[in-house]
Amino acid sequence: MTFLLFATLMYFLPSIIAHRKRDFAGIFMVNLLFGWTVVGWVIALVWACVADVRQPVFAMAGPARYCTRCGAMMAGPHFCPGCARPL
Repeated sequence: MTFLLFATLMYFLPSIIAHRKRDFAGIFMVNLLFGWTVVGWVIALVWACVADVRQPVFAMAGPARYCTRCGAMMAGPHFCPGCARPL
């Protein structure tokens, strides 16, 4: 039973690595459909390691300002609290 659990975790290792990546659906499908071949598993693993992390989406009430220097998003101030740059 332990071996079966370990084998399943190893088989889906690329999908586990990519669970917060932008291309998760594609990586999961390649892993699921072609992971039984060594080449498909390696492709999914490499893709999972080089994929970009999904950027968080911010939802704010009212007008939001974006700092182009440090990337901070704030609702009210006219100066960035992170780098003190005027917005």
